[in-house]
Amino acid sequence: MKKIVIFGATGNVGSYLTKYASEFFDPAEYEIVAVGRRPEAPVFTGMGVDYYSVDVTRPGDFDALPTDGVHAVMLLAAQIPSYMRDYDGGLYLSSITMGAYNVLEWCRKVGADRVIFTQTVFDISLASAPGRVLAPDTPPAFSYTGDHAMYVIAKNAALEVMEHYRQEYGIKKFVFRLPTIYSYSPYHYYFPNGVKTKRPVYTMIERAMAGEPLEVWGDPEYSKDMVYVDDFSQELCLAALADRDGGLYNIGTGIPVTLREQVETIADVFAPASGRSEVLYRPEKPCGGGFLMDVQNAKDELGYEPRFGCRELFEAYKAEMAVDRFASLRMRPEE
Repeated sequence: MKKIVIFGATGNVGSYLTKYASEFFDPAEYEIVAVGRRPEAPVFTGMGVDYYSVDVTRPGDFDALPTDGVHAVMLLAAQIPSYMRDYDGGLYLSSITMGAYNVLEWCRKVGADRVIFTQTVFDISLASAPGRVLAPDTPPAFSYTGDHAMYVIAKNAALEVMEHYRQEYGIKKFVFRLPTIYSYSPYHYYFPNGVKTKRPVYTMIERAMAGEPLEVWGDPEYSKDMVYVDDFSQELCLAALADRDGGLYNIGTGIPVTLREQVETIADVFAPASGRSEVLYRPEKPCGGGFLMDVQNAKDELGYEPRFGCRELFEAYKAEMAVDRFASLRMRPEE
């Protein structure tokens, strides 16, 4: 039986990817293996997924992993800027660059066929402009300053290590560039520049559930790609099956979502019985920060078909809020 090994399975995105993979692959042919830093993750037991506790910065931890039949390795494990409370650029290098090296060494030893890696869209952030669609082969263009700089540098360095292992040992290399991946989490905070801040999407959902007015800042026609975690997961799972030597792909839908549509949809989906929120337009306020992603080669080469538009995305949020399936993996706001 072939194994699909997911490093970073206990993260916000990784947990949903693990669930999706457990339902996507034929259980008669493929076994899903979840790997994370947490000592235990019983939530995966109900999915029929074995869990292993491994810190990718510690080579000795890999000895606990199975060694037979490893087909595809999905590498999501990383320190990310969203959850860095006190800045330490070395954590990016250790968890991402050295972590990738340790994973690739393990892949070489066990004879893994391919590695599927998640790159950040911030590697081409300076190429972004309102209305511009970013192609998968857009040359690197990023800032060497700011709280994302070392994160991008560590990711880029990991890609070079992967290319060495592709050329030297024949390990196939599939790389996916990620904008924001939307998935519900019971922990509603992040840490831009180290400051604990409630994510705006949760503030807006809470106001909509209370029937309070919602605001659209800036140009209401400003658009970005909004990717639900299941569409992200679909792309990675298709790469595990692809009869190819690898590739570079964007994660996205290829469907621009305007600020107007996003806010109006939140007002609709989360409206209480007492009445829908009024939507107010504030063109004088700043907005931006999104990306438009070209996903045509993922469609052509992998068979990818995005299934979640803006409404389907927020309906999925609402459903996940009701079941809170990954509560045991998430920090709580009081922490």
